[in-house]
Amino acid sequence: MQVTETLNEGLKREYAITVSAAELEEKVNEKLAEAQPEIEMKGFRKGKVPMPLLKKQFGQRLLGEAMQETIDGAMNQHFEASGDKPALQPEIKMTNEDWKEGDDVNVEMSYEKLPEIPEVDLKSISLEKMTAKAGDDEVDEALKNLAETAQDFKARDEGAAAADGDQVVFDFVGKVDGEAFEGGSAEDYPLVLGSGSFIPGFEEQLVGAKAGEEKDVTVTFPEEYQAEHLAGKEAVFSCTIKEVKEPVAAELDDELAKKFGAESLDALKEQIRERLEAEYAGAARQVTKRALLDKLDEMVKFDLPPTLVEAEAKQIAHQLWHEENPDVEGHDHPEIEPTDEHNKLAERRVRLGLLLAELGQKAEVQVSDAEMTQAIMNQARQYPGQERQFFEFVQQNQQMQQQMRAPIFEDKVVDYILELAEVTEKEVSKEELQKAVEELDEE
Repeated sequence: MQVTETLNEGLKREYAITVSAAELEEKVNEKLAEAQPEIEMKGFRKGKVPMPLLKKQFGQRLLGEAMQETIDGAMNQHFEASGDKPALQPEIKMTNEDWKEGDDVNVEMSYEKLPEIPEVDLKSISLEKMTAKAGDDEVDEALKNLAETAQDFKARDEGAAAADGDQVVFDFVGKVDGEAFEGGSAEDYPLVLGSGSFIPGFEEQLVGAKAGEEKDVTVTFPEEYQAEHLAGKEAVFSCTIKEVKEPVAAELDDELAKKFGAESLDALKEQIRERLEAEYAGAARQVTKRALLDKLDEMVKFDLPPTLVEAEAKQIAHQLWHEENPDVEGHDHPEIEPTDEHNKLAERRVRLGLLLAELGQKAEVQVSDAEMTQAIMNQARQYPGQERQFFEFVQQNQQMQQQMRAPIFEDKVVDYILELAEVTEKEVSKEELQKAVEELDEE
């Protein structure tokens, strides 16, 4: 076998590989000899079929296998000897398309190799890390919002009209074409006006109703209503209003705390404080991580594989186009051409991705099975009732696993760098932290 370099330009490499006919024949003969003891053929005992007959019977099929194995072996041997790591799967094509049995095989192999990543003195990196405490006012505001979710209702004064946000307790009977339909009736039903619990147009007609009144509500079921026999049809609901109640925020006391699993109001406040400060810490980490990536991007420069940058730029352009055109769900649209801004962002992402991968590999950073399982479980919660199916889908999909593993790996590498870097803490207000996070979105 002969391997000749035909292109060495930046990270681009091309090689001409020639596999002689004699090598292929030898490989085929080896395969036949290996299989001969197990082959049975009419007229011959097991393992006694003559080689010429075996070659006539199986030679063509084995020739293709021998060709593929020989070329794969040449590739592996080349990468082991050269130390090159291809950025993407090498492109292999046969150059003598008029090849026939007995000819040498001429193959062209081309790829872009991953660049040499320069050493980085991580201990020389200086960063500022924001920290924010949850003040009493923020805790009280969060507690007030929590109390509103646990609101109760009390009866309005006699004769008071129901307003948006009030709870109306009523009986109703729904009819289509004068006939009551299944599931269209209830007694003592508590409905919060404005909640959107009923079909569109229903709740608005009960605004202004008073206890003791009888009122007909006329609505049209949506065309896509789940009950097909009602979809698109007009219905009249005969309603008897029994009570009109106004919302009352829950009392801020130990009883409220117990509703949310805390022993006392003070314990609930402490839980809220811890949750708020955990949110602040997460936001501060985003700011610190961006600052770290900015520094690394400034510190380290190296050649980038053009195909990786091109693929990343196309992905960025495609993703941003869909964000700007949310009504288009599929991908049946004109090809999106990346702009200079997309290409610049792609270069940054590819550079930082390669750098973090190199740093993580050298530091032997690993994503554990437990971390992957936790990530899958977290994402599975987005599909209520289908968690098991989602879990099984991810287990069977290598690409999906890689997509989920990548951000975990990146965060672990970032943690590794931050341990070595010089990080000083700066206490800031919630507003200052929020402004810093908003600036990240603007960049």
